[in-house]
Amino acid sequence: MGLIRLLLSDPVTFILLAIPLLYSVIIHEVAHGWVADKMGDSTARWLGRLSLDPRRHLDPVGTLMLFIFGFGWAKPVPVNFNNLRDHRKGLIFVSAAGIMANIILAFLALLVLSTVHFTLFSPIARGLQYLAQINIMLASFNLIPIPPLDGSKILMGFSSRSFQYTLQRLEPYGFFIIIGLLYLGVLDPLITFIQWLIMNLIGLII
Repeated sequence: MGLIRLLLSDPVTFILLAIPLLYSVIIHEVAHGWVADKMGDSTARWLGRLSLDPRRHLDPVGTLMLFIFGFGWAKPVPVNFNNLRDHRKGLIFVSAAGIMANIILAFLALLVLSTVHFTLFSPIARGLQYLAQINIMLASFNLIPIPPLDGSKILMGFSSRSFQYTLQRLEPYGFFIIIGLLYLGVLDPLITFIQWLIMNLIGLII
């Protein structure tokens, strides 16, 4: 509920953050389509999904979840993995592209924050902090290896055909599994650990 509180307590920071935040989920999806296009599947390009036009990407429920809970989604960019020149590498690289895009956005936000001397409580400083935090959350959440999250497809790229089939069969129920595990708090330690790893990775560079 942090962003809702931010809207109520500091609307200026919220307005400054809103557009970069929406583009965090858009860039995540465009990254999937761009890498897929480079690896042989031009489905996203044919459908106009390599555009940064928000109208082509935003999902109403995913956007609402983003502003209420700090993680959300855009409409998934369609990828036909059968068109990729190397199926296993395609699963890994295309799926990891969105996660890497969020990590890069978090890195850039923290880099600006560490190199430009903002007043600690200025709207821009607070906006950059939230932007980095939410992009790290998006990357961490998507690394969970439960279908349909990106982490499951990365795992498929390293798995046997039989295990890939098992994960594919779980996909229609994956959203309900994820919601249930989040409600029970089962995923909290894993998400916290992944966030810690990403923060330490960024910290080694900055």
